[in-house]
Amino acid sequence: MARTPLVDIFRIKDLRDRILFTLGELLVFRIGAAVPIPGINVNALKVYFLAQQNSGAISITDYLDFFSGGAFSQFSVFMLGIMPYISMSIIMQLLLLVFPKLKKISEEEGGKKRIQRYTRWGTVAVCIVQSFAVTVYADSIPDAITLPRTAYALISMLTVTSGTIFLMWLGEQINQRGVGNGISLLIFAGIVARVPHALWLVIQGIRQQQLNPVLVIVVLAMFVGVISLVIYEQRGMRKIPVHYAKRVVGRKMYGAQNTYVPFKINPSGVIPVIFASSILVFPLQIAQSVGGRVRWLADFAQWLNPRGVPYLIVYTLLIIFFAYFYTQVTLNPVEISKNIRENGGSIPGIRSEKMEEYFTRILNRIILPGAIFLSLIAVIPTLVQEWFNMPQQMARLMGGTSLLIIVGVDLDLMSQIEGHLRMHHHEGLTKKGRIRPRNL
Repeated sequence: MARTPLVDIFRIKDLRDRILFTLGELLVFRIGAAVPIPGINVNALKVYFLAQQNSGAISITDYLDFFSGGAFSQFSVFMLGIMPYISMSIIMQLLLLVFPKLKKISEEEGGKKRIQRYTRWGTVAVCIVQSFAVTVYADSIPDAITLPRTAYALISMLTVTSGTIFLMWLGEQINQRGVGNGISLLIFAGIVARVPHALWLVIQGIRQQQLNPVLVIVVLAMFVGVISLVIYEQRGMRKIPVHYAKRVVGRKMYGAQNTYVPFKINPSGVIPVIFASSILVFPLQIAQSVGGRVRWLADFAQWLNPRGVPYLIVYTLLIIFFAYFYTQVTLNPVEISKNIRENGGSIPGIRSEKMEEYFTRILNRIILPGAIFLSLIAVIPTLVQEWFNMPQQMARLMGGTSLLIIVGVDLDLMSQIEGHLRMHHHEGLTKKGRIRPRNL
């Protein structure tokens, strides 16, 4: 029997255990997504959301439900998903830039662990605010609450906050004992869990003659094309040549070496889209949940409708901003230049003191087209839904955050598996070349 990479994966005990552990953790996540909060009438929720779907009403609830794998509409213990942690991570990154003292703490020995601890405590605070908004939202649904309001508010806030903290822990366990990035895989699992339902909605639309089969085929072909573009863009890079002179380290002489600094076309990957989505979801959830009692919040939620022009403009601007912001955080031209100079390196045709300026100019030229490309991918779901009358669930799978996350996490996962295979002297997953990770 010919050996294939798939067979080799399960021949290596360490890799097999890691994959099975990861699958087990994702199964726990999906089971928890179906367990409702105590005091919630599940039947009343089904009636309410079915009526909303039939009326064609658009709300942020649909968006939250999609990325939580259906957990939000069921008011499950994992209804907030991992988004509060991502939102707090964004806030902490901004605080590191604003407050030099906090930046200094992060650079000290053990500083990263302290910043991580602050981020976790901040996540608890964000969860409490969002879970309170959820209790107000549940109060607006007829017959949804079966407990006294005060008791339900306390129980739901405690349950939902604990659910998000548990997901944080689950992600860390996958990082340590599984394969892939734990946080990214949890988001990935929530999106992929909606695929069967989205396909079923398309089939129903064709049966009921609400969708043209030819247009569906055209849209699916576009979907395959967009995936190819995303993979091509995420693997593209600009190589900056660096020459190292001969140098003596201790008693050893190191010869001249030619290498390069790789700058990806989109250095920040899918992070800007996730950051932009999280920033918009947080105020929108509160505005829509509390909007029934506060008029201006209701108007704000209506103005920033996920399918409206203002939302798309703000969304696009946030993606471009975070593309520049995150790249500057992770690829600092000053630090890169300092490391090259300290190791006796130089860039052909560029003076040593001009190296920072050169790297900054190259990054600025790379980031802008990459950010614009991300923005175009992000607005595809709205365009597909408006132009082709595709179901909302299917349209979201064909672009935006979901597509970028699916492709990015898949590349990262395959890269890690290939690394384990090569470490044990097996062939990789591909016959030619190597799969590059996306560092989600």
